[in-house]
Amino acid sequence: MEQKQVVIVGAGISGLVACKYCVSKGFNPIVFESQADIGGVWAKTIRSTRLQTFKGLYQFSDFPWPSSVTQDFPSQHQVLSYLRSYVDHFDLFKHIQFGCNVKGIEYHGQKPPLAPSSWAKSNGSGKWSVTVENTQTDPPSIKVHEADFVILCVGRFKDVPNIPDFAPGTGPEVFRGRVIHSMEYSAMDHDKAEQLVKGKRIVVVGFQKQGLDIAMECSSVNGSEYPCTIVYRKDRWKLPDFSPWGIPLQYLYFNRFAELMVHKPGEGFLLALLATLLSPLRWGISKLVETYIKTKLPLAKFNMVPERSFSKDVHSCVLAALPQDFFNRVETGSISLKKSPSFGFYNDGIMIDGENKAIEADMVILSTGFKGIQKLKNIFTSQDFGELIAVSPDSRVPLYRECIHPRIPQLAIIGFSESFSNLFTSEIRCRWLVELMDGKVKVPSIQEMEKDISNWDDYMKKSSGEYYQRSCLAGLDIWYNDHLCKDMGWNPRRKNGFWADLFQPYGPMDYANP
Repeated sequence: MEQKQVVIVGAGISGLVACKYCVSKGFNPIVFESQADIGGVWAKTIRSTRLQTFKGLYQFSDFPWPSSVTQDFPSQHQVLSYLRSYVDHFDLFKHIQFGCNVKGIEYHGQKPPLAPSSWAKSNGSGKWSVTVENTQTDPPSIKVHEADFVILCVGRFKDVPNIPDFAPGTGPEVFRGRVIHSMEYSAMDHDKAEQLVKGKRIVVVGFQKQGLDIAMECSSVNGSEYPCTIVYRKDRWKLPDFSPWGIPLQYLYFNRFAELMVHKPGEGFLLALLATLLSPLRWGISKLVETYIKTKLPLAKFNMVPERSFSKDVHSCVLAALPQDFFNRVETGSISLKKSPSFGFYNDGIMIDGENKAIEADMVILSTGFKGIQKLKNIFTSQDFGELIAVSPDSRVPLYRECIHPRIPQLAIIGFSESFSNLFTSEIRCRWLVELMDGKVKVPSIQEMEKDISNWDDYMKKSSGEYYQRSCLAGLDIWYNDHLCKDMGWNPRRKNGFWADLFQPYGPMDYANP
């Protein structure tokens, strides 16, 4: 039987597990990675970056962390070493081509809107052409590869920066200093990044994980002599640790009982009734955690108590761990906080909306996220496929099981929605995907898949609100995994005993075996 030729775009975590499981099924994968190393966002990042998920939840089901890594939240260097060990162990390097930019992919076969009634019927009837630029040759060379199946693992948190829009005359062009995106800062050698900010008045725009880390590094270098100013739009819950009142967070939000309190896409009458009856308990748990955070952190003092509930931020995937010593640095003046819905540039710095006093700056670092959906859309040569991926500027990527688009055959997108542990989620998706490619998983009609996607859309709009695009699964990871398990013919109940299955948190090792 002829081997199925699979092209995988990206050698981050999703690309690595996709390659590993394709090999395990006897397929012939080739991974194109634009950078010179594996790891995706972990390949090059800020010096102080650490894993924000407990390592027991962020590991491969068949390749646990080595005993030498004793920290619960390993450093960037340790994560990257772990990923390299995984690739070595499963002999994946021979399948990866570095320095290869995928310039476009084109499908040769039946295209939308002439899609068949079943996605499976089109699977195997066409081929993909993948145009790749190899930057390691001199001059760079272009080659077109043919594939039976394409897996896009391009990630949504790199490559295409999101730059805010500014009114005429208030954009970066009027600023005499330097404006960069956090992506550029993260790509620098650590020593060069330190020299870049040393002795400068830095403004960091953005208050999520990357913005926090950059601000902490600037304050470590410059102290209160050149304070780092953080400009942000809204308060979001930040965790001082992951055990509020001594209770590990996964026992409050990441077990089956916790998921019973949440209305779920496609739920029946009894589950809906139970979620309604348990809603006071869900509210109480959220308030319990909020009280702990407000006890540990001086949020009220700095007018930083979020308006949204802690549970809402969990289900939106916008939680971040607060770096140690953060508020001490605010107190001592090496970090300054400015909350504003908007700002603009002037010659010597920025102007905060609603304030008369300007903030003088030598450099502004925009930690304002990425346009991941735009990057994904642009990889398709066909405008039709691109528009299926990005239906509108404020939509999410509509994927069945968060893996395949019902009207784009022989292609999967892995790692584009978020969960509490993206590694864990990407792995089980890849296991589902290779079973689909091998004909063991059967998908329903396009219409049924689109109805399922619509149900998840409704859930995410209600649970995530303005963060709907992130396709966050946190808080429903087990419910989601149950669907994948049933599709693959696995028993979704992975624990020994009723009470363990109900109250113990689920993790990668629960899915080690079918």
